[in-house]
Amino acid sequence: MFKVFVIGILVGVLLVVAGLWLYFTKGWAPVAVADPPLLFEKKLAHGALNARIGKDPHTDPAPVAVTETTYLAGADVYKQNCAVCHGLPGEPQSAIGQGMFPKPPELFHGTGVTDDPAWETYWKAKNGIRLTGMPGFQKALNDTQLWQVSVLLANADKISPAVKAYLSSPPVHHNKSLIPFICIWSRTQNSATCMRSYL
Repeated sequence: MFKVFVIGILVGVLLVVAGLWLYFTKGWAPVAVADPPLLFEKKLAHGALNARIGKDPHTDPAPVAVTETTYLAGADVYKQNCAVCHGLPGEPQSAIGQGMFPKPPELFHGTGVTDDPAWETYWKAKNGIRLTGMPGFQKALNDTQLWQVSVLLANADKISPAVKAYLSSPPVHHNKSLIPFICIWSRTQNSATCMRSYL
């Protein structure tokens, strides 16, 4: 009797695995941006992200001063690397941002990430978030730049009109390493092709 019970469990597990494999390999899974999310997709993704961020050591308070100079330096980094997806104050979200799934948060509309500590935004900017379109900038930006943009975003509801005006002015490309990348995924080659965006 016990042997039949164990065999039944093993067969059940194998059927579930086979069903999932078929679901994802036969094109039934919702992978297009316009497709509805999977059941519990958002909850599971947020849970995994929060657990991973919480597990890593973090620096609090930020190792850069919370000053107008830091905000302006962070605004420069933001305009050249983040604005294409996350938007600018007083402007609508770009076509790139609107076409992504999940939608990137508009960081200067509503709460943005002002309810998150700067270290959490630093972690996300440095490491990126898989399967969201959020790249990791640890190879393109140095630690100071990552902290400057993180402090700016943590205080986005407190920035001065001068910083807002600077954010709304056209970007100046000081350094090619700060120019954002556009990546196109090739399903047939199972790889991404990336190029710098000079838009």
